[in-house]
Amino acid sequence: MSPATSNHQPSTALQAHNLHVHAGTFPAVRNVSATFETGRFSAVIGPNGAGKSTLLRALLGLNAPESGEVCLFGRSLGSWSRPERSRALAYLAQSEGLPDSATVRDVVALGRGAGEWRFGLLPTRPWTDADDAAVDSALDRTDTRRFEARKVAELSGGERQRVALARALAGQPRFLLLDEPTNHLDLAYALEVIRYLRCEVAGGLGVVAVLHDLNLAARADWLLLLHQGEVLASGPPETVLTPGNLLAAYGVRARVVRDADRLLVIPED
Repeated sequence: MSPATSNHQPSTALQAHNLHVHAGTFPAVRNVSATFETGRFSAVIGPNGAGKSTLLRALLGLNAPESGEVCLFGRSLGSWSRPERSRALAYLAQSEGLPDSATVRDVVALGRGAGEWRFGLLPTRPWTDADDAAVDSALDRTDTRRFEARKVAELSGGERQRVALARALAGQPRFLLLDEPTNHLDLAYALEVIRYLRCEVAGGLGVVAVLHDLNLAARADWLLLLHQGEVLASGPPETVLTPGNLLAAYGVRARVVRDADRLLVIPED
């Protein structure tokens, strides 16, 4: 699907319309339009400094645009209250600061209070059976229930990332936005994270992930390729991951081959 170019706003979509966003005083995102849908795994790719993380933060309402608009389910993101927005849009940063002394279950339970923790610590409503059920479901879907009683300090890097993912899923968001979720993970853990995300997408979640590894990005349903803050290409992986686009964006000559049902990017330089 190409970037949005009209005022049509699907009720299941998170959209950027002609977005201009500064990182400090630098125009990091320029005239970006794109549509991200629920039930679809979207990946934002591009070289360092292309504006990927800045765009992600703008989609979350964390970076205010200089011009343009972000819309969620047909409403301007600015019209959503902070608790509403926090429940609909979950975010995983590059490095999630999980409390080492807390148990895995307690950390995942924090996801049930998205936008509702007074002073960041005290819940604003009573805990319910539905909260317990949501935590159980998130633990099961990320295969973290088997160590739910362990302390975070005892976990490996890959296990911590799965706990952070479970915490986000416990809030039952409509979209999950991730900034380099496979950063610092070895290949096995990185593939594991992608596999969990694909399962959530199959259940209707919208996933928008900033990814550096192009061979992992090729596993997404839809790609947005940024270059110098602008959209260079968007669409299914086979239309975005082309030798011409990779040369223009990364300055690298590469072959793109298909192996069974997957694309492989093989640098030639």
